Amino acid sequence: MGQLDGKVALVTGGTAGIGLEMARRFAAEGAQVYLTGRRPEAVDEAVASIGGSTVGLCGDVSDLAALDRVFTTISERSGTLDVLVANAGSGTLTALPEITEELFDSTFGSNVKGLVFTVQKALPLLTDGASIILVASISGITGSPGMSLYAATKAAVRNFARSWAAELAPRRIRVNALNPGQVATPGLARLTNQLGDGAEHLGTLPPLGRIGDATEIAAAALFLATPDTAYMTGSDLVLDGGATI
Repeated sequence: MGQLDGKVALVTGGTAGIGLEMARRFAAEGAQVYLTGRRPEAVDEAVASIGGSTVGLCGDVSDLAALDRVFTTISERSGTLDVLVANAGSGTLTALPEITEELFDSTFGSNVKGLVFTVQKALPLLTDGASIILVASISGITGSPGMSLYAATKAAVRNFARSWAAELAPRRIRVNALNPGQVATPGLARLTNQLGDGAEHLGTLPPLGRIGDATEIAAAALFLATPDTAYMTGSDLVLDGGATI
């Protein structure tokens, strides 16, 4: 018997890295999983890799019409939603003098606007006692040179968790922020390649002596998704190997 048998879960940005592993773990635990991504081919590949009854939906979370289509599909196929993981987001290495209006709009569009309206549009489907997991980052706690836009968006995400936890408490909907540190994902690989010889900006290894694995973040998301955390809301769950000690 799986920990999420009979539950319906949505993972945005579920085609690679942490999002894909969350979707995979939820499906393995018995959930009906929906995942989203911007590229049709990536969505199809993710669904094929997970198998089962997983449903892939194409759309950019910063496009409100695309979000409407996502939730219409979930409503028609499942009727309700028990677990929402707002994971979709992006970030690039850009020093302050090089930040453009276009980059500002795209980063805040996916990481803040997209997250806000993902949660808002999910509310009519969310069951009382549902779990909302907002994927933030330790960058929103510590800041990172050249990643100020990304770090600022993740700091906003952490505050949304606190504010919405209080706002949605009457429905017993739990809202928690998940804050990964350095994790072996395609996103980290792209950043490392972008840095080249300057990869030291990523910092030294944390006290545990290694970067994290996406499956470890997925395990934490499962913890937040289950009734085991029925008394946990408005919290920051940090998984960084001790980097923020």
